[in-house]
Amino acid sequence: MIFYLLMTAIILCMIMSVRTLFLSSTYKKRLSLETFAWATNLYTTILIGFAMIYLLFELRNHMVILDGGNRVTGDFFQQMETSFYFSAMTMFSVGYGDISPIGIGRMIATIQAFIGYTLPVAFVIRTVIDYEEKNRKDL
Repeated sequence: MIFYLLMTAIILCMIMSVRTLFLSSTYKKRLSLETFAWATNLYTTILIGFAMIYLLFELRNHMVILDGGNRVTGDFFQQMETSFYFSAMTMFSVGYGDISPIGIGRMIATIQAFIGYTLPVAFVIRTVIDYEEKNRKDL
């Protein structure tokens, strides 16, 4: 039961974070320190959220990632470190190949990679839309 509550809370937090991308008050300036901080927080939320999903599955003895072809072992902190590392590699690159997803972990990693690659595009689109709206108001 607690597994499902935690999973729901994690997914809800990530959805609410991505939702801020579509709120019109998010961008006050096109390129600013505030915008950079917002983007950093968004990526961090998504990265941590997926790392927690991998960790929750591993703690329930559902193998979702393999470290060097072996099950992720060690204490809680070693498993958390491996989950964060895999989440970061999935989010920002195609990975190094040292940790690989298996089973349902493949679908989770695919979703995370899709989000990681589409966020910059969504950010650029949102910036262009805000720029065009500002130009229309100035006319």
